[in-house]
Amino acid sequence: MPLDARKIALQLWTVRDHLGTEPEVARTFARIREIGYEHVQVSALDWLAPARLRQLADDAGLGICATHEDARQIVEEPAKVAEKLATLGCRFTAYPYPHVPLETLDQVFALADELSRAGEVLRRHGRLLTYHNHALEFRKLGRKCILDWLYERSDPILLHAELDTYWAQAGGADPAGYCARLSGRLPLLHLKDYVISPKNEPVTAALGEGNLSIPIILREAEMADCHWYIVEQEDAADPFADIATSYRYLKSLAS
Repeated sequence: MPLDARKIALQLWTVRDHLGTEPEVARTFARIREIGYEHVQVSALDWLAPARLRQLADDAGLGICATHEDARQIVEEPAKVAEKLATLGCRFTAYPYPHVPLETLDQVFALADELSRAGEVLRRHGRLLTYHNHALEFRKLGRKCILDWLYERSDPILLHAELDTYWAQAGGADPAGYCARLSGRLPLLHLKDYVISPKNEPVTAALGEGNLSIPIILREAEMADCHWYIVEQEDAADPFADIATSYRYLKSLAS
């Protein structure tokens, strides 16, 4: 199943060092669009008013497909988050990192319940909440890992997934397998690749240059009805060169 190129987006965290001022944002957005991306996921831009951010994206010809919002605000002020998403013109946001300890099942269940309640508010406003994983959610509590408990406990209509392929692999899981398991609940996919350094450490890399089985992951994600394939890279000597490499690689797999 070929990839739909219209679903390719860029996570702005990748170019965070080039988003410090409005002129930098405008220049960076123009470069992103010139590479070929038509959509971005907003992160690392909390200092910029949503209406102004939307205008800068519009001026560059970029749509905003999703965001990352403050974790505590998502659970405590979901209506405000929904208002921001409406201003930005996007449907999806992601809970980015646990703002509470996840050391016991009771703590995991409490967070799942909070996220379901927040997701209900967002849904009433026409928005959709997802959960962004790191490696920590693959730690087991009893017979299952934290991420499985979260999805089992939460309402599948109110909390969906933004699966991060790199962190799933780093946590000892199979990213492609998780795409299949989250079928119908996987609107967002963070696509990352990585290599192993001479120091025996994983280092994120442009897509297609690392060890992840990207075509297999994409096949399962397409069958799971994924909406957006979001390119992200934690560190890069030249992020613009790497996001261009990643875009070309994904386009080579597209229909």
